[in-house]
Amino acid sequence: MKRKNASLFSSLTVFATVTFLVIAAVSCAKKQSPNDYRQQIDAWHQKRIERLKKPDSWLCLAGLYWLKQGENTFGSGKDNDIVFPKGKAPAHIGKIILTGEQAEADIAPDVPVTFDGQPVKRIALKNDQQGKPTILHLGTLSWYVIKRGKQFGIRLKDSENPPLKHFTGIERFPVDRTWRIKARYVPYATPKQVDIPTVLGTVVKEKAPGQLRFEYQGKTYHLEALDDGDAFFVIFGDATNGKESYHAGRFLVVDKPDEQGVTYIDFNKAYNPPCAFTPYATCPLPPRENILPFAVTAGEKDYGHHQR
Repeated sequence: MKRKNASLFSSLTVFATVTFLVIAAVSCAKKQSPNDYRQQIDAWHQKRIERLKKPDSWLCLAGLYWLKQGENTFGSGKDNDIVFPKGKAPAHIGKIILTGEQAEADIAPDVPVTFDGQPVKRIALKNDQQGKPTILHLGTLSWYVIKRGKQFGIRLKDSENPPLKHFTGIERFPVDRTWRIKARYVPYATPKQVDIPTVLGTVVKEKAPGQLRFEYQGKTYHLEALDDGDAFFVIFGDATNGKESYHAGRFLVVDKPDEQGVTYIDFNKAYNPPCAFTPYATCPLPPRENILPFAVTAGEKDYGHHQR
């Protein structure tokens, strides 16, 4: 704490008294911190639950369809290349045309598909790797093009998807402050290329600007940290995977370090990847460097019927 200039005080006695009161207040705050910390984590988790309850969250994913080059007919009819859920869409909506890396939609004349609230009949489709994708809407359905490696697909969402309607929350390990672990950020001279496997069986190369080193039970471990703008993004695995937590690992967001290179890895904020909620996500998996040999009994547990 930055001290006030001594000239502001009439005597050393006053200064000593004020200093004592400040120390006492800080000490009191520390005694109260366990409850404050638990409330902070609970509030963070509640915001996450609220995000998952929104009508465009991961719980709304209702389909993932890979495109072939050329025309891809789509609708709820079984004669389409892409079959949308029955009862949610007309038998024939139109077609998605993929030419190289460019996609466009050609909508049948009598189908009320919209983009940004306006009816569309033929429209170029930006994919999710080109910034904000072009999202088309029809009733409770919405869809857009995603690109994964050299593959292009249609990601379908339903604002009334049963998993969303039945969602009641995510079980967690008890909040334990000892899982908020001090770490030192050690930057690489040159960002390291890290192989990130995915549920699609592919490997994506990401750049890690450095690693987070920390101690647990007397041993030193590290996690590769991916740059996520104002924070680090960490994909990690541990000994609870496939037992109490999701089998394919969990995610973490870690604050950037202070001027001394110090930050904190808060495993109480470990959360499930989208694939824990739906089979239609395309999640990254922990790189081999981020597989921890011990059980991290903090953060989110596996979700409901997705337990394995």
